[in-house]
Amino acid sequence: MAIHAQGLARTGAQERPTGAVTMRHLQGVIDRLGLLQIDSVNVLARAHQLPAFSRLGPYDPALLDRASRGTPSRPRRLMESWAHVAAYVPPTTYQVLRFRMRHERERGYGATVRQRHPEVYAKVLDVVAERGPITAAQMHELLGHERGPKEHWGWNWSVAKQVLEAAFVAGELAVAHRTSQFERAYDLTERVLPPALVDAEELDRPEAVARLVDLAARALGVSTVRCLADYYRLGAQETASAVARLVEEGRLEPVEVAGWQRPTYLHAEARLPRRTRAQALLAPFDPMVFERRRLLELFGMHYRIGIYTPAEKRTDGYYVLPFLLGEGFAGRTDLKADRATGTLLVRTAFREESAPPPAEVAGALADELHSTARWLGLAGIAIADDARGDLLDALRAHL
Repeated sequence: MAIHAQGLARTGAQERPTGAVTMRHLQGVIDRLGLLQIDSVNVLARAHQLPAFSRLGPYDPALLDRASRGTPSRPRRLMESWAHVAAYVPPTTYQVLRFRMRHERERGYGATVRQRHPEVYAKVLDVVAERGPITAAQMHELLGHERGPKEHWGWNWSVAKQVLEAAFVAGELAVAHRTSQFERAYDLTERVLPPALVDAEELDRPEAVARLVDLAARALGVSTVRCLADYYRLGAQETASAVARLVEEGRLEPVEVAGWQRPTYLHAEARLPRRTRAQALLAPFDPMVFERRRLLELFGMHYRIGIYTPAEKRTDGYYVLPFLLGEGFAGRTDLKADRATGTLLVRTAFREESAPPPAEVAGALADELHSTARWLGLAGIAIADDARGDLLDALRAHL
């Protein structure tokens, strides 16, 4: 049910398209997941691009770019917001998240920066209003601001960049688009929102939280309060209150799951398919694997990404992708798109203890690697000279 809720079952309507992937297919993924996490690491592909590939197979990433831009005749389908950290969300969800932006304006980062730099804050908003979409680099140059010292995360943020980010989290500015260098271009929020939503009323916090919990529960199928709170990064207590309300309304049903010694809930729209033929490589930031405790308890997979771990302490590699096969996770592999040589590089490949035989796992994984290489426009697949993992021999035979 969890796999099906995430659109990964590969049965019935969840089969990958046999022809060209269209905006309608992409919209189905957006509707089902509710958000796409954004991350700047591009060792394989941008984080927000991978969940659609896992569910649809090779597709044109330009579809996502189109979805995150708007025109008067075709309002955008995605907007950036702080949801599960930085993420693309549908504009309707952006509106639900306005309570979080109000908090930032009144008491959070937005308020702090505005109080520290009131003149720059006002000037930046005036410049954006006059010029339209503008990047931080362009604002730096226009205002003559220099980057700060390398002291901490965000070390090179000038005052102008701080203001742009503060106004963004406060909802006064929104991201109109990303540049080819993946820089944010900021504009007034009312010029980014689809026109039909510009004058929409802000929901009060309990109502907004209940809607977010409902979206999370639908995307997860079966979940705990912890899982639901994590999806949109909500507080545990307010999530529990929303869960109680949704149980009363019949949107959630309390259930028992073997091995979970805490309350668990089934969404009203969750379905149990006759069979599950899942086969997908999942990004470290895929909603299916967001909540690592859920992944361990539901599938028996202890998983950590390696990008935040010193090289000598990495057990599975740098950019490690879990491999979903059938009704469980069968392996994990560290991949890199070596664009200079046109090669998809396999740096580790491990089989999970409870997985099918190595030959079966390796054969299915090889299929996904070929699909990944084709999607990324890479001519071949190679196993790194220093590659590690108990699945490598079987994988070499299939590759």
